[in-house]
Amino acid sequence: MNTIKLEIYTPTGVIFNGEVTSVTLPGTKGLFTILYNHGAIISSLTKGKIKYTVNEEISTIEVSGGFAEVKNNVVTVCLETIIK
Repeated sequence: MNTIKLEIYTPTGVIFNGEVTSVTLPGTKGLFTILYNHGAIISSLTKGKIKYTVNEEISTIEVSGGFAEVKNNVVTVCLETIIK
């Protein structure tokens, strides 16, 4: 199975760093999903939920906003804060 590396950071530290099969992000122009071999993009994020799949298990993180970069099967997410 093809995977992508997902890195999620906040000013206080690393929230997640690992291999996933997909990640869905709350972009300011709507939700979008990243899969293996997705094209390179940079997007701002809005309030919503990040959903990512590891071994067919879906995890979510509620966020207030931030930015995401996708490049060479690596998704790097920088968040302002997470909502608990």
